[in-house]
Amino acid sequence: MIFNVWRCFPIANTGHQTNEEIRDKVVRLISANGQQLGLMSSQEALRLAEEQNLDLVKISPNADPPVCKLMDYGKYRFEQTKREKEARKNQRVVEIKEIRMSPSIDVNDFNVKLRNAQKFLSEGNRCKVTVRFRGREMAHTDIGRDLLLKFAEECAGLAVMDKSPKLEGRHMSIFLSPKPSKDAKK
Repeated sequence: MIFNVWRCFPIANTGHQTNEEIRDKVVRLISANGQQLGLMSSQEALRLAEEQNLDLVKISPNADPPVCKLMDYGKYRFEQTKREKEARKNQRVVEIKEIRMSPSIDVNDFNVKLRNAQKFLSEGNRCKVTVRFRGREMAHTDIGRDLLLKFAEECAGLAVMDKSPKLEGRHMSIFLSPKPSKDAKK
């Protein structure tokens, strides 16, 4: 004779074992207000949880014996998602803006690129400054290095140079990061 056993599994993987999912023989129990209730069987802990209309949640599965807590799990999940949502709202994505030049750039063009970089840095974005070498310009990479160092020196009030100029193929580049503001230190 064949019996089909149908089980209902929770839809979302919450990350914690709750109530009947806890299969350990002995658990260390913590009350809802944080008091240690000691070691007891999981059936007894589950009975206590049902008496208080709370859930039994395994909070430390790797401990010996595992640690379980009595809590309102629905309320806990709601507050956790609320905190995560708030953290995402306050998060700011830092973009990397790129400025390209050639070693034979004119003074006015250099100043325009410098103003753009300063604007990007004041907005809180990182800036990648690249010098592209063409043809015979590869023989004079020192001109590009001097140009990048001058650029970083001009931006020194707003930014910090992350790495010294580095040649990669036909491009030499530096990264500028905005200086931390005084408000962030407090």
